[in-house]
Amino acid sequence: MTQLILLLLTLFINPTTAIAKQTPAMLNLQSYQWKNRLLLVSASSENTPEYQQQMQLFSNQTAEFADRDLLLIELFANGTSRINGDPINPEEVTQIKQQFNIGDDFSLILVGKDGTAKRRETTPVKPTAIFQQIDAMPMRQQEMRSQ
Repeated sequence: MTQLILLLLTLFINPTTAIAKQTPAMLNLQSYQWKNRLLLVSASSENTPEYQQQMQLFSNQTAEFADRDLLLIELFANGTSRINGDPINPEEVTQIKQQFNIGDDFSLILVGKDGTAKRRETTPVKPTAIFQQIDAMPMRQQEMRSQ
């Protein structure tokens, strides 16, 4: 009970601190393992021509992403990085880039549900190529059979 009162007092005394810790989100990629496939799209900024082209290719693919449990993670050297549109903490961006050896130039990395990189590209990729690769994976084959 005392801990609850202290927590509430802390929130009322300094509410900006509590709110600031909530955004941008801390991202733990392990929490997605065995649940989601990840598509990491990295660029120096949102204005990079390759990034713009890739996002144009992904437009209208929401159902295909959802069907394959595929989450989009946008990583930028300059600008706000996002996972499915929600901001990611800059420290997490650095950690993800180190984990997958990602530089500041455009790159696309498909991460399987097992947490390992399945595909690396340095130029924009048609969504159908990514979907075909995912659909050929044994885990995806099992998912399609059970649907």
